[in-house]
Parts: sequence; C-alpha cells; structure tokens
Amino acid sequence: MNALGNHLIIELYDCKAKILDQVVEIEKAMRRAAKIMNTTIIHSTFHHFSPYGISGVVVIQESHLTIHTWPEYAYAAVDFFTCGPVNKTDEAIDFLKEALGAKKVATEELERGTIDEIGEVKFTVDELKKERAIQDRSKDKSRIKRQTWFTDKDENVAISIRHKGDLLFQKQSSIQLVEIYDTFDFGKMLALDHVIMCTEKDESGYHEMIVHVPMMLGRERVEKVLVIGGGDGGVIRELVKYEHIQKVVMVEIDDVVVEAVKRHMPQLSSAFEHPRVELIIDDGIVYTEKCEGAIFDLVIVDAPDPIGVAEGLFTKNFYENIHRILKPDGLMVTQSESPYYNDKVMANCVHCLRDIFGKNNAHCYLSFIPTYTSGMWSFTIASKKELNPINDIDEGFHRQFLEKQTLYYYNTAVHKGAFALPEFVKKQLQIS
Repeated sequence: MNALGNHLIIELYDCKAKILDQVVEIEKAMRRAAKIMNTTIIHSTFHHFSPYGISGVVVIQESHLTIHTWPEYAYAAVDFFTCGPVNKTDEAIDFLKEALGAKKVATEELERGTIDEIGEVKFTVDELKKERAIQDRSKDKSRIKRQTWFTDKDENVAISIRHKGDLLFQKQSSIQLVEIYDTFDFGKMLALDHVIMCTEKDESGYHEMIVHVPMMLGRERVEKVLVIGGGDGGVIRELVKYEHIQKVVMVEIDDVVVEAVKRHMPQLSSAFEHPRVELIIDDGIVYTEKCEGAIFDLVIVDAPDPIGVAEGLFTKNFYENIHRILKPDGLMVTQSESPYYNDKVMANCVHCLRDIFGKNNAHCYLSFIPTYTSGMWSFTIASKKELNPINDIDEGFHRQFLEKQTLYYYNTAVHKGAFALPEFVKKQLQIS
C-alpha cells in the first residue's frame, strides 16, 4: 500500500426504510461491521433526527466508520476509513447489505495520503511519544464508549438527548410509532413519532401543573373528571391523589402508548388499575361529541402537538363540546403549546376559549419543562363561571392537600407565579 489511509465509499440503495430510521439498529449494524473487520472500537456516536434520518460514527483504533441514512429515499451512505489495510471488508459490506435490507450496493476505493505526494517523514513516532508521553490506550477496555443520541427536530430547532443505546420499547400502532428510551440524564423517555412526550426527570412540570392548578380552584366540588389523551398515565396519577374525586374517565386513542408505559414507566403508570379510574380506548373527539351534557366537573385535555389526528383537539367545535358536557360550575384545562415556537396555536386556543367561556373566564399560565421545545410551556384554564385563578384558591384546602402529598414541582407560590406572564406573551395574547 503506497498511502497512509484507505477510504472505502459504500452506497446502499433500496434499503428497508424503517430500518434506516432506527438508530439502535443502525448503531448495532455499524459496530458489528467494525468487529467483522477485526478493528478495535474506541467510541461510537449516533444521532437520530426528526422527522427521520440517522448520522453516526464508530471511532476505531484504525480510524473510523461513518453512516448517514435517508429513509425517505431508502438510501444509506457509508464510509470505511482505515490507516492501512484491514481484513474482511467484503464480508462487512455483505453484512451491512443484509442488515439494512439493501437490494443494490456500489463501492469505490480510494488511497488517501499517497506517499509520493506527502514526501519524507517529518518526525519519528519515538520523538512524538517522548514529547507527549503517549500511553497505549488500546488495552484499556473501560475507555470504550457509546454515544447514541435521540434528536427531536423541526426545520429550525432541535434538542438531542443521549440514551443508553438499546430501545426498551418500540411498536408501530395504527396511529403512530411508540418508543421508550433509557436516557442518561432524564431517565426513561416516551417518544411518539420521534417527538419527545415526557421523561421521568421533568414530567412533573407538566402533569402536576395541568392537574393541580384546576383542582385547587375546583376543590371539593370536583367529583367526576374526564381526561382526553394522557396515555402516559401522569394525569390520572395526580388526580387519584384527591380522595373526594369519585370517578376519572380517561379516553386515550392509542392503546400501544398505555402498553408501553405500563411495561417500562411505572413512575407514570401507577394509576391505571386504580378502582376510580375507567380507561376507554377511543377517539376523544368522537367521545365528546356523543357524550351527554353537563356530567363532568372537570375536563383535562392532555393533547399532543396539533398534528394529524390531534389537530381536532385544538378546534372551536371540540371546545364547544367540552363546554356542553361540563356542569354549570365546571372547569377545563388544556395544554396550549410553547409561547416561543407555537405562539399562534397558543393565542388561538386562549381566544377561542374566551369566546366560548367568557373573556374573564379563560386564563393562560406557564410551566417549565426542559425537554419540551424552548422549555417554556403554556396551559389554558377556562371556567363556566367567573374565575380568578389566583384569588379563588381556598388556602385551607390548598395547605391541607400539600401537607399530605409529596409533589415535585407544584406549590402555592408556583401556582400564583404561573399566571404572571412575560410581556411578550401578553402581547401575543393581546392582554393589557
């Protein structure tokens, strides 16, 4: 070999698109290819991008292997770069072809750093070792690391979370792809169609705020509650902490979400078997349309982003049906997106609820959830009767509940402060 490096370019066509979008499987395949060639793996980093696509590198003692996938084109680009020749490259390529389900493979081999172009050696390895006291790390197996990343991304913004490399759960339902990852910093994480829904570390900023804010205003009169969505179980977990609630009806459209959290996220799913909880697998929009009027004290809409089947959960018709099924003094609350990235959705939600419930009866409040886009998240609460979300708190009831329960996020000061909106949010909502 008359060069310092050997660069093998591999193009895989007509692959299985689903495999090209599974970061765990891609990482396993690339690490296996490195082992087939008898190279020494030092480190690996893989990122999944939303809505689809994966980039990854396996750093080997001999140099590196890289991949980028385009599921939408059923295509993957792979590079093997090694310092000097390695064995069994053909076998490694055949393995990747089978692992990715490729029907066609094209390769090109290049010499990198040809000796004729480089010229004479500038210094010896012995001199370099003396200067830097380099130690042979190849025998230190503890230094071999994996970096596998989940990325929730739109066209302008992304958030990446490192996970431990192996999927705990993955199943394609009739509605969406349901996945659970075990992350390093945020514990177990539920993702739907590659979008973060919740993590064990910061879910309390969502679930405690969507439940305890309306409950502290409705107090003992809240006996029957309807939850639309909420398949992760966090909302019903918080609701059953109130002993005076007689019935919680939860309508979740996707039973696979419930299956996933029951198996892998007990911190969230502990209330599914509670005797006061009734789980109905159905479309929440259809359920509210068919539901008789004035039967619920509180309706909680735990909706995903307004995309696909969830779009109907942000419409005037849906909110009017909620108003209809609430009792005369009933309350509702819904998540209303990020003020930074979905400000139009948030503003439309607040204005729509004001039109239906009354200008002084619908109020926006904020919470902070680090793994959600921007971290700042909004909720909107509405009441059939006039509502002051700060002054209407019953201090005695509030204090008694908080003394009995151990909460992670919600408290009296947080409740009141959540309604103190930044100036830019007031402008978005046209609040003076």
